[in-house]
Amino acid sequence: MLKKIAQTSLLILLFSCSALLKAESVGYETLSPAQPTHNPGKIEVIEFFWYGCPHCYSFEPLLEEWVKKLPKNVEFIRQPAVFSDLWGKHAKAYFTAEALGVVDKVHADFFDAIQNKKQNLETEDQLAKFFVAHGVNETDFHNAYNSFLVDSKMRQATAMAGRYGVTGVPAIIINGKYKTNGPIAGSHEKMIAVINQLIQQESAAK
Repeated sequence: MLKKIAQTSLLILLFSCSALLKAESVGYETLSPAQPTHNPGKIEVIEFFWYGCPHCYSFEPLLEEWVKKLPKNVEFIRQPAVFSDLWGKHAKAYFTAEALGVVDKVHADFFDAIQNKKQNLETEDQLAKFFVAHGVNETDFHNAYNSFLVDSKMRQATAMAGRYGVTGVPAIIINGKYKTNGPIAGSHEKMIAVINQLIQQESAAK
């Protein structure tokens, strides 16, 4: 009996290692089951991130350059990951910026404020000061921060990472079918290459 258990455990371990090696060799994992996309007419690329993640911060310049050259058939979505209360506070800041239409104004500076300036941007008052400093009316900020829209996105965000099998950031989901990240791809630069490769693959399939 013990021998059979040991053999089964070994097979599971070998299968897991084999799957990991395969993912690393191609630079991505295939999601099972595949997830529906927001717009079936486009190739969807989702970035899971957290403002407190130094790897996300170092990946950001590469991603920004990639976004500037986004093909017309690609829809790019930023998705804050929520793995703790602190992550949730930063996610709410992002969703508030999104609701106010000021992501382009505040996104890079928010990263800088957290990563380099070591600012505490967690409470509503702290965030209000940050947004006002970026030209947002304070009343508009509070209205957006406490809106039904932001609350709905926060509730959805808590389940999003699990839906795609994301356990760390930055992670990229391509068209609901594939996942890549630094360890799987090998580097942030290779992540971009994998994203482009899979976009071409999915575009050809359409």
